[in-house]
Amino acid sequence: MRILGIETSCDETGVAIYDEEKGLIANQLYTQIALHADYGGVVPELASRDHIRKTTPLIQAALQQAGLQAEDIDGIAYTCGPGLVGALLVGSTIARSLAYAWNIPAIGVHHMEGHLLAPMLEDNPPQFPFVALLVSGGHTQLVRVDGVGQYELLGESIDDAAGEAFDKTAKLLGLDYPGGAALSRLAEQGNLERFVFPRPMTDRPGLDFSFSGLKTFAANTINQAIKQEGELTEQTKADIAYAFQQAVVDTLAIKCRRALKETGFKRLVIAGGVSANKQLRQSLAGMMQQLKGEVFYPQPQFCTDNGAMIAYTGFLRLKQGEHSPLEIEVKPRWAMTELNAI
Repeated sequence: MRILGIETSCDETGVAIYDEEKGLIANQLYTQIALHADYGGVVPELASRDHIRKTTPLIQAALQQAGLQAEDIDGIAYTCGPGLVGALLVGSTIARSLAYAWNIPAIGVHHMEGHLLAPMLEDNPPQFPFVALLVSGGHTQLVRVDGVGQYELLGESIDDAAGEAFDKTAKLLGLDYPGGAALSRLAEQGNLERFVFPRPMTDRPGLDFSFSGLKTFAANTINQAIKQEGELTEQTKADIAYAFQQAVVDTLAIKCRRALKETGFKRLVIAGGVSANKQLRQSLAGMMQQLKGEVFYPQPQFCTDNGAMIAYTGFLRLKQGEHSPLEIEVKPRWAMTELNAI
């Protein structure tokens, strides 16, 4: 079985082909970073229009990369939600139209389930059950995973997602879009002893997160530094970036430890755009070594939005006989706990 996967939930257009026997045989990705840079964030209308321009050429490129023709594809998977409604409609419409024309089944995939299962594309995939930390620009969630579609939400952010807080703090520091990765690079030059940021909601029980207050703390620290120095020096920016990043990483690690203790599991999966953060990976690897457990994560190219994770997730569900009806429906908001277990 060969599945074509299409991802258009936000500002990346991803197309990939997953082969049941050979694994991932084609992967094409186009990012809209340059398009949105002048606006300091994603402009939904521009994102949708760019997906219209890029999706079909990327499908053609993926088929060429895999050495396949349309008749070699057995099914199509596409991101149905959550995400930007206009962007989702582009990928869904193209996927449903191709499936109808090629007379093959199609399935709408949950974007976050795609992220959660992305580590399965690696040579050493995790075995069920495990705790998953899904951490990106739009989501921060801890999920108990007993199997595909067997998900229990343990905790989530009650306000800003971790990636969103990274981007907003980077903007406060005057860093270029996308700010999260730039902040992490700047933090490598920071003085670890100069500033200490709070670890929000770690002094109370529970597994929920809150990062909006951390962003406010960063803003206040920046304003205070400007009063004292007249303007922010590059070293001060780096020191603030380091303190902010460490606070986020420590907070995520503390909640992960709690989730593992609560479930009794010894396996932790981290996925989503922020899972590419080096400091987070090092911290969680050290923690899991102490706990005599294992941590799993996708390679960096599969941390951000991509078609590979959609193709793989769609393959798992199509193989079990699931498919979506012909009507085009997208779900900008969609709880992962609503998915069927397979």
